[in-house]
Order: sequence, then structure tokens, then C-alpha cells
Amino acid sequence: MVHHKRIVIASMIGTTIEFYDFYIYATAAVSVFPILFFTKSDAGAALLASMATFGVAFVARPIGSILFGHFGDRIGRKATLVGSLLTMGIATFLIGLLPTVIQIGLLAPTLLTILRFCQGLGLGGEWSGAALLVTETAKDGKRAWAAMWPQLGAPFGFILANGFFLLLTILFKYNSAEAQLKSDFIVWGWRIPFLASLILVVVGLYVRLKLDETPIFAQAVAEGKKLKTPLFVVFRDYFKELVLGTFIMLATYGVFYLMTTWILSYAIGKTSLGFLGIGYHEFLVIQLISVLFFAGMIPVAGWLADKYGRRIFLLIVTSCIILFGLSFNLFLDPAIMGIGNKANMGLMLLFLSIGMALMGLSFGPMSAVLPELFPTNVRYTGSGISYNAASILGAALTPFVAVWLARNYGVGSVGIYLSSLAFLTFVALLFSKETKQIKLD
Repeated sequence: MVHHKRIVIASMIGTTIEFYDFYIYATAAVSVFPILFFTKSDAGAALLASMATFGVAFVARPIGSILFGHFGDRIGRKATLVGSLLTMGIATFLIGLLPTVIQIGLLAPTLLTILRFCQGLGLGGEWSGAALLVTETAKDGKRAWAAMWPQLGAPFGFILANGFFLLLTILFKYNSAEAQLKSDFIVWGWRIPFLASLILVVVGLYVRLKLDETPIFAQAVAEGKKLKTPLFVVFRDYFKELVLGTFIMLATYGVFYLMTTWILSYAIGKTSLGFLGIGYHEFLVIQLISVLFFAGMIPVAGWLADKYGRRIFLLIVTSCIILFGLSFNLFLDPAIMGIGNKANMGLMLLFLSIGMALMGLSFGPMSAVLPELFPTNVRYTGSGISYNAASILGAALTPFVAVWLARNYGVGSVGIYLSSLAFLTFVALLFSKETKQIKLD
């Protein structure tokens, strides 16, 4: 018997926890780590160094998808998902215990980078497993709708992580524009969200250990279709699908990490570096409001992808992302937006809301689209590699490149970068086939 409600809850809670862990690092990489782990005379260089460690996890994610994908296709979805959750949760908890560069020198950023890599390994195995839980148990004609539930973990995790940071900065009266090493928030307050992740991991484990294996995977095992080396087979027989899946995800990653990680650095960064100088609290409040558009559009995307098909729906959404990228100057140019206390926060909220809505529409169907490209015995590996290889191209480099582009060529160049990523996704969709009607078994 398939317990659909239990599967939905397990997939959504698990991805929420994983993305919470991932986002608290992203927030700290902008507001805390440049001070504690990458102290340099040039604040811009410290920010770039911190962004580089943020990108390390995206290099680890394809490795995680290969590692966990192998076991997910060999021993099952359930056990592998437990392993990915533990990997991510333990690494996040340990980040909260790390000494700083002042205390142990260069060993501090080294350890931070290693633990960030472990975070990436865990998330690399998480998403595809959660996606397969729901897609392989979905009702006919409702696969994209079922697949949108784990996708909601991304905005929920973001709200939880950044809401926690916002609350702490208010309680500690922390002002990022006037950060001091003696501030209680810098000394120990920033560690609380990382340490608290251990509680969330225990909850996630409790839910996931109660799951049964998906019927489709159990059927493949019964029919003797398990492979000894799913990685070899997926590269040999489904290389085209790997490439298409990677580029189909590209725009989704690009728009999301511009709307979350990069925009935070641009908005609260010093005006002397060409940034906007908006207060951290004020900006984070409107960013959290805009994430509601991200969450709200995910169910809409699932419904529309089931009704009209994945390909045509994503072609339309990707076209809108291209146009959105070309509009960056109209929103974010300091001459239009304003800087510091004079910044137009209504205009910033509109910009973020459009970007987050497009992210939700693009991200919503992906838990159905990528698994539908591959057969059962390589589905965990294939969908995971596509999803996480796209993270290198669309997410690992994006915050770093965007910071550099904004400093050297203005904010409009960041939008052109996004449009370029979306154009590659549009081409990949043109070469792909509609997968709405295929049978996963």
C-alpha cells in the first residue's frame, strides 16, 4: 500500500531541512564569514573569497549525486535518503563549532571549505531521492503535481534559514554595515542556526525511517533489473539525456542564486564598491516577502505542467527569464534604485518578486522533468547528475561572477549573464521531447 501523505511529508520535510542547512551557509557567507574567516584589507576581496567557498558545495554536488545515486539505484531510495540527510546535517552542525581565522589562522577557512564540500555531497544525493519518492508513487496524470511537493522545501528552507538569521540580528542588535568583531552576534550568535540544524535532522530521520521503498524500484529489483554500475550505464546509454537535463536546469539555478545570494551582497554591500548600501534588516524583510511568490508559484507550475505538458510550459517560462535578465538596469541601477536610506524599497520588492515568481514557475516541474528522462535502474543517478551538474554551471559560478561583473561592468551585465544562461536552457528545451505521457515503470 502506498501512503501518499506520508511520502509527501517525508519528501517535503527532508528537502526543507537540507535547503535550510544550505541557505544558512549562503546567508553567513555574505554577512559573517568575510569577517571571521577571510579577513582582508579589501572588503570586496574578502567577499569574493567567501563566495568562492560558497561555490565549493556545487562542485561537490555532482560527486554526491554519483555516490548517493549509485546506492539509490543499487540498494533503494529510502536508505540512501537517510544517508544524505545525515551527511548534510552533521557537516552543518560542525560549521557551528568552527574556530575563526583569528584563533587558528588559515586552518579555519580550510576546515570551513571541507565542511562546505560535505554539505554539497549531502545535498547532491538529497534532491533526486526526494523527487523519486513522489514521482515513482504518483497517480497517473498527476506526476508534476506530486513532484512539486519536495520542490517546496527550497522556499520553506529559505524562509526558515533567513527568518532565523533576521530574528537573531534583531535580538543581537547587529548591523552588517557597522560590523564589529566584538559584537555578540559575530562572536557567537551566528553559530546558533548551524547548531540548531541538529534538531531538524533528528525530526527528518524520524519521518524518513518510517517510509517504505517505492513500488517501482521494488518491481525493478524483483525483475532482476538492478545494475552493478549504474553510473557507467547512464553515461553509455543516456548521455544525451544527461546533457539535456543539465541545461534544462541551468536557468533555474541562475535566477535563484541571483535572487538570493548575489542580490543580498549587492543590496547590503558598501556604496564605495558600487553597491546599494541598504540595511541588512530592511533588505532581508522584503526578500522574505518575495520568497512567498517563489513558494506560491511552485504548485501553479505543477498544475500547468500536468495540464499542458512540461516542454511548452518551460519554454514560455524560460523566455520570460530571458526578458527579465535584460531588465536588470531598469530596476537595480543605483541612479534609478537609489542608495542607502534613499533606496526605493518598493522597486526592490517588485524586482525580487518577479524573479522569485519566475523561479517558482521554472523550479516547480523539475522533480518530474528530470526523473522522466531516465529508466528506473539509473533514474536516481541520471536525474541527480543532471540536477547537480547544472549547479556548477548555473549556481556555483553565478554569485562569484555576478559580484565581479557588478563591480567592473555595472549591474546590467549581471542581467545579461542571466539571459545567457536562460538562452542555453531554451535551446536545450527545443531539442528535448515531451515526457508528460511516459510510464516510469
